[in-house]
Amino acid sequence: MSSVTDRAPAKVNLTLRILGKRADGYHDLESLVVFARLADEVTLTLDAPIGLDVDGPTAAAAGEVADNLVLRAARELASRAEGLRLGRFALTKHLPVAAGLGGGSADAAAALRLIMRVNAIAPDDRRVMAAARATGADVPVCVDPRPRVMRGIGDELSPPLDLPPLPAVLVNPRVPVPTRDVFARLGLAPGERRGEASGIDPAGLKERATLIRYLATQPNDLEPPARALQPVISEVLAALAGCDGCLFARMSGSGATCFGLFDTDAAAAAAARRIAGAQPGWWVAPTVLAG
Repeated sequence: MSSVTDRAPAKVNLTLRILGKRADGYHDLESLVVFARLADEVTLTLDAPIGLDVDGPTAAAAGEVADNLVLRAARELASRAEGLRLGRFALTKHLPVAAGLGGGSADAAAALRLIMRVNAIAPDDRRVMAAARATGADVPVCVDPRPRVMRGIGDELSPPLDLPPLPAVLVNPRVPVPTRDVFARLGLAPGERRGEASGIDPAGLKERATLIRYLATQPNDLEPPARALQPVISEVLAALAGCDGCLFARMSGSGATCFGLFDTDAAAAAAARRIAGAQPGWWVAPTVLAG
């Protein structure tokens, strides 16, 4: 039996505005999304009974295999495209779970890419995106992991953006922050609005300094409720901001992972060593975002 493998890079929300809550309970959002060079790994072994094996450093926190988004994505696509060649998936987890990095969604998107590859499905096949939307709100933006603006409930995507590479450090204090709890703390009623889309102009964000200035004008609306639920997030942000060369620090997604952006790769690596040394129980990883 032959196997194919793909990476599932971490998704980082550089900005995240919650614009309102729909009558159906879903939230409208606007987010500038980039991807890290850190990733899980998904392998598909062909012509075996469909299933999933999970291993890796963070596998223990990944939950029940039957609920994993990798299998859900495969079954959603199979329900829309008869006669697909499938098999057994193996997921190696490196990213922290329930951490605001879209790890499960990235894994599901990697599974879809593998199925597309072995079945010669075109990237613009509408069945793929339909399966991604049915699997989870963050899966569509992860199918083609390049910088984009994500709107709606995650189903409206801009074309890929030309953003500069951003040396960064990702830090997770290893505390769970369930997304539903963060949104509940935000406290929006069905039909309530908080604002309108900002109309991000990607043409103006090609230079790192300009991008950093832009980020300072835009929030992560989920950061305050997440910090109220897990005050250690404030400690993480302070640790990042206190490192030499840190240009900007913020929480990603619904947390608890935070990112710091640095002026150089060397500064990011030094910051990661400093934080890991001071907080050995935290997950700390230097990386590059966007480019």
